[in-house]
Amino acid sequence: MVIDTAPAEHDLRALDRLQLNVTRRLDGLLHGDYLGLLPGAGSEPGEAREYRAGDDVRRMDWPVTARTTVPHVRTTIADRELETWLAVDLSPSLDFGTVGMLKRELAEGAVAAFAYLAGRGGNRIGAVVTEGGPAKAIPPRPGRGGARSLLRTITALPRGTLENGTGAGDLAELIDKTRRHARRRGLAVVISDFLEDEDHPSDWSRELRRLAVRQQVLCVEVLDPAELALPDVGVLDLMDPETGATVEVQTGNARFRARYAEAAAEQRRRIAAGIRSGGAAHLRLSTGSDWLRDIAAFIAQRRHLAAYR
Repeated sequence: MVIDTAPAEHDLRALDRLQLNVTRRLDGLLHGDYLGLLPGAGSEPGEAREYRAGDDVRRMDWPVTARTTVPHVRTTIADRELETWLAVDLSPSLDFGTVGMLKRELAEGAVAAFAYLAGRGGNRIGAVVTEGGPAKAIPPRPGRGGARSLLRTITALPRGTLENGTGAGDLAELIDKTRRHARRRGLAVVISDFLEDEDHPSDWSRELRRLAVRQQVLCVEVLDPAELALPDVGVLDLMDPETGATVEVQTGNARFRARYAEAAAEQRRRIAAGIRSGGAAHLRLSTGSDWLRDIAAFIAQRRHLAAYR
């Protein structure tokens, strides 16, 4: 199923403010190069250089090594035109937030940031999106115009709720459909809170590994501070927006809050382990932090590390 990319006139001023904020904060990170958001190997052969500890042995240049008797590797040059696909999870669990914004709004901000960065130089950006039901594709379009059209389409999508029958999203299906659409080598960014129904978990880490065979993959984990530690606010009635299940909790109980924090930390460790085993880079964004600064710091750190490899 493919989403119609006709612009939605739902709140263009808010969209413009978001894009302006992203542009002002992130402009200048990519100084006209085509090395991608996550620096790594390209596909065009480059020059040979001496082997360094940590280099990929699959890039060994055996003729030069034999001729010089010193191990050499063959560098690669990134493609001149890249294609980026965003796998965007907007299932009902993202309609939650306690610090000024919802996780859904943070996810949409991450879409704006990475679409803007990836669209520099005329690169093509597409997306696969789920609001809790079957994942839907937005065909890739080039440049900043394509990035703006994509963002406008995503932010105009209806929110998934129990009432409209969407329920929980399938992260594995979202990633799999992204892989099927991303036929060219490039960058894939998975934006999600990575929360699932523990009774019916999906093997999204396996789908990440399949996606990473041909794509550079970045997982952007979206969370809210209350998902890591409960505040002491007395009795709370909580509802799971994806299943409708309700529970009453006594947040005034210090032992209960400690158990909650421990379980939340273990959950995040499992998510991080799944992303790591899937061969993807991992960026965690919180509704309680300066998320644009966190994105900029992450990209700067990746570039700094790549410069010394």
